[in-house]
Amino acid sequence: MEANPRSIGRLPAAFLTPGSSSFMDFLAAHQPEMLPRNRQLPAVQGTLEIPHGTTIVAASFPGGVVLAGDRRATMGNVIAQRDIEKVFPADDYSAVGIAGTAGLAVEMVKLFQLELEHFEKVEGVSLSLEGKANRLSTMIRSNLGMAMQGLAVVPLFAGWDVDRQKGRIFSYDVTGGRSEEHGFAATGSGSLFARGSLKKLFRDDLTEGQAATLVVQSLYDAADDDSATGGPDLARRIYPIVIVITDEGLRKLTEAECSEIVRAIHERRLEEPDGPRAALL
Repeated sequence: MEANPRSIGRLPAAFLTPGSSSFMDFLAAHQPEMLPRNRQLPAVQGTLEIPHGTTIVAASFPGGVVLAGDRRATMGNVIAQRDIEKVFPADDYSAVGIAGTAGLAVEMVKLFQLELEHFEKVEGVSLSLEGKANRLSTMIRSNLGMAMQGLAVVPLFAGWDVDRQKGRIFSYDVTGGRSEEHGFAATGSGSLFARGSLKKLFRDDLTEGQAATLVVQSLYDAADDDSATGGPDLARRIYPIVIVITDEGLRKLTEAECSEIVRAIHERRLEEPDGPRAALL
């Protein structure tokens, strides 16, 4: 989007012309090469080794929803990064966790954040949670070409629905297919093991603190059986990213809060190495 050289200091006309409330539509019309789906990938012989993010989990409780992710990125059988962040705020009342091709997933999250902000600025109101989930579905579907070449992104989306006054969770497949999950959800390489842990410990009457402990426990369990999922690293002080969303908005748990949860789980594991036989708390 080149500015008019004869109008130094002036924005291009595209920025001042009324148009769609979708930022993706704006880019598609004025600078389509910036959209990931329009990039030409070079031909690659053999398997392309690139960093992948792994396990994301979510759980609802009567006052909201919790979204969490481990911190490990893998590249084949190698740990590419130990402290990657995979859970991001989308806006004040929603968050998205990413699994799949790490670099592309982070770029998609940033584009999604801009999409929601652009809509709010143009329309003067925020999208409904259902609308946000639909917009993310469209973005994933537009990445299908890259997904078929092995560069898939499969997020987990959660937020507080101000209309229904409840926390909601949405999962996706690589084609953009969207499903609303009830109670809890997991995606990524360790999702099978995390879901088993969530299913075992989930209750409808969890408090916010218990829900946060639940998702961290499920990541701990997933790391036990899935090498691509990183467990809490007490020595390096690397803990899961945990975001809580309620009617008061979005809050990311501090390192101290996550550390307290991890240490409590770790102490129980020392007593019961194969997992807790008792209740969550």
